[in-house]
Amino acid sequence: MNVEAICTRTVRSCGPETPLAEVANLMWSADCGALPVIDDAGRVLGIVTDRDLCLALALTSRTVSEMPVRILLHPDTHTCRLTDGVREALRTMRTHKVRRLPVVDGAGVLRGILSISDLALAAKPDRLAGPSEVTDEDVSLAMKMIYGKTALPHGEVHAPQAGTLV
Repeated sequence: MNVEAICTRTVRSCGPETPLAEVANLMWSADCGALPVIDDAGRVLGIVTDRDLCLALALTSRTVSEMPVRILLHPDTHTCRLTDGVREALRTMRTHKVRRLPVVDGAGVLRGILSISDLALAAKPDRLAGPSEVTDEDVSLAMKMIYGKTALPHGEVHAPQAGTLV
C-alpha cells in the first residue's frame, strides 16, 4: 500500500512570513495540529505544530502578531512521497520521532500530509495484513518510539537553540 491511498490530500499551509497569530487561526479553523510551511512555489520548507506555537509563546515576550512562523522551523524536515510505501513512511516517523510527514512530489511541492493517525486507521491485524500493509503492531511500536521520553541526566533541561526565539 502506498502513502497516496491513506494520506490527507487537502492540506492547509502557510508561508514562512505568516505571523504566528494567523498560523494559530488557520489551525483552529482547519481543526488540525500542524501546518506545512511552503515557499511561493509550493515547496515544503518545514512544518509547524500547535506545540511549537505554545512553546514560542512561553519562551519569548514577543507577541504572536509580530513573530513569523519561519523562526520556528526546524533545520531538518522529514517528508515522504505519494508513491512511498506506508511501511517506509512509518519507519521514517519512528526513526525521527515525528507524528506527521508532509507528502511531496519529486520537486518537493506539497501534495498532502500523512499522520500517525492515518496509519493507525489503515492498520490491519497481523494475521490479515499483506506484506506491504501496516499492522496494528507496527503502529503500536512506532507510537512507543515516537511518544517515548528521551532520558536526560538528572536535572538537565533542554533549552531552545540560541537565537531561535529572540
